[in-house]
Amino acid sequence: MQIIVADTAGFCFGVKRAVDQAYEAVKNSNKPIYTLGPLIHNPQVVEDLNQKGVKVIHNLKELADDNSVVIIRTHGVPKSDYEYLEQRGIDLIDLTCPYVKKIHNIVHKAYKAGQGIIIVGDKNHPEVIGINGWCGGEAIVIDSAEQANELDPARPYCLVAQTTINQGLYNEILLKLKEMPLIIEEHHTICDATSKRQNEAIEIAKKVDLMIVIGGLQSSNTRKLKSVSEEFCKNTIQIEGYEHLNDVYIKNKVGITAGASTPAHIIKEVIEKMTEQEKNAEGNINFMDEVDKTFKTLNTGDLVTGTVIGITPTEVYVNLGTKADGFIPVGELTDDPALKASDIVNVGDEIEVFVVRVNDVEGTIMLSKKKVDSIKGWNELEESFEKGEILKGTVIDVVKGGMIMLVNSVRVFIPASQAYERYLSDLSVLKNKELPLKLIDMNPNRKKIVGSVRQVLSAERKEKEEAFWNDVEVGKHYQGVVKSLTSFGAFVDVGGVDGLVHISELSWGRIKHPSEVCKVGDVMDVYIKDFDKESKKVSLGYKNPADDPWEKAKNLLNLDDVIKCKVVRLVSFGAFVEIFPNVDGLIHISQIANKRIEKPSDELKIGQEVEAKIIALDFEQKKISLSIRALLSSDDIMRDEETLAQIAQEQEETVEEPETAAPPAEETVPAADESVEVSAASDDEEKAEE
Repeated sequence: MQIIVADTAGFCFGVKRAVDQAYEAVKNSNKPIYTLGPLIHNPQVVEDLNQKGVKVIHNLKELADDNSVVIIRTHGVPKSDYEYLEQRGIDLIDLTCPYVKKIHNIVHKAYKAGQGIIIVGDKNHPEVIGINGWCGGEAIVIDSAEQANELDPARPYCLVAQTTINQGLYNEILLKLKEMPLIIEEHHTICDATSKRQNEAIEIAKKVDLMIVIGGLQSSNTRKLKSVSEEFCKNTIQIEGYEHLNDVYIKNKVGITAGASTPAHIIKEVIEKMTEQEKNAEGNINFMDEVDKTFKTLNTGDLVTGTVIGITPTEVYVNLGTKADGFIPVGELTDDPALKASDIVNVGDEIEVFVVRVNDVEGTIMLSKKKVDSIKGWNELEESFEKGEILKGTVIDVVKGGMIMLVNSVRVFIPASQAYERYLSDLSVLKNKELPLKLIDMNPNRKKIVGSVRQVLSAERKEKEEAFWNDVEVGKHYQGVVKSLTSFGAFVDVGGVDGLVHISELSWGRIKHPSEVCKVGDVMDVYIKDFDKESKKVSLGYKNPADDPWEKAKNLLNLDDVIKCKVVRLVSFGAFVEIFPNVDGLIHISQIANKRIEKPSDELKIGQEVEAKIIALDFEQKKISLSIRALLSSDDIMRDEETLAQIAQEQEETVEEPETAAPPAEETVPAADESVEVSAASDDEEKAEE
């Protein structure tokens, strides 16, 4: 027997430091000592410390005596635990691993800066719980690439990882995150010792007949060592000590690694025990030969039933009643990329599988559940094709010329022309969506199936369209979906028919483009304004008449009211002011000051708040005229009909016109009490020009 021991097997730096200082505390302290959770995931060490008076608690509130010492283990704890201990005045020995402490600092700083926190790890692991406690418990903890879809693309994130997380899993999640439109500040926080330990285990597992992983059954990093070893050596076991060894496991080449919480003496005891067992191994060989004869044999292409005995992220192990257990690669479980192995089967499930390959030399049996499902699914689809039934499927891939849908575990090709009710230049928008389809062609010999989504959607739309025209009436409300936007409005699907919401109907205020109010895919509450069955045209309303700001103005404003308003636009003939949101009024240039001005900007600026008097109201035409001058003059200022007529005419003719040069002085209509002064001023200007 050859034994290969990993160089990094056993205590890591952080664990060794914690164990050494815990024993040192036992020597130097006369107070009761507690560890918040087991110091390390090794039952032998924890029991030895217990015998020396170091007790394990799982909650700080279990401490009855403030005259105690609490040891914080390598996993670390939330910030609130430090605050609680300080408040009670309890002595603290902080043995948090330096690598973990670094993560605490990273997430705390990012959290205070307003970033979201992503932790790649096990949400129930004490290290992850501790990290989350340094960002208010608001971290998003993920342990699969699929969970990345739940992230908010509008928020910046800080990314960290549990120090003992599987590097391969982390890389898979990181790749998914980089494919998404996210702003991520990545921090490499996987412990280098963890990565090195896992890489060593993989290399050893490739060379041996048996891989032994030594460490506590509750140890996360030990379980991960077992998981990565199993990918390359199916005959991998995890034990806590030599007492769990069994003669059955003796092989020609044995690899040994150990978790970060495993003391060196336990590793040594396992090796010594295996050496002793080797001396008696020959007596077991004949026995095992006899046992082998009782196992059934399998051939490639067989359909067999077995029992699921193990599940990993990459494989499912099945007991088939044969000498060796079979394994199903994740890729042979299903074509649905959204599903994990644990979503499909559970330990103990009875499962029918297809034998893909039998390798007697390596002692492996490769199986496929997907092939069994495909055989059954094909038979069901043949029946559906003959009946012309409508089916449901999920888009799993976009390929040249179309897309692939998974229907009853069978891949169905959908040509691009049949992928949707209208042409889509980018079919990837349909990926992972469930859609109805109809099979339009089948070739049993080539195992090819062609389907059409378009036929089903078009038929459904036609049916909805007929129902709409039979039921439509002016004023009827619909929950519509925005299908497209143009410069002049939004087209909204109100049930098989697209109606137009004109841009003027989207807002009571002025907007330059419909995108300021809505986007494609939005659900809008619209109502029928008008329709034409012959031309198939529908005009839709969106604004609620009850929200008309001019109705509000009608109830609140009266002639001669003095109001506060804000200058929003300056034109050659005056200033437009906001009275209420979406309700503007005009202060004519002649009403800005009690003196003659050349242009409104001589007295006013945009954003300025002014007080003005209402001198004319026309709610039908939605026009309000105001005067600052009326409040500045000591004399009564008359609103003569000529002035008001000019104001109304200029407002109507030029409100939508671009700003032009100020009109000549002689065209300005003065107020009644300034007519003489203005005329005199005009005469003086004419003489000056001569």
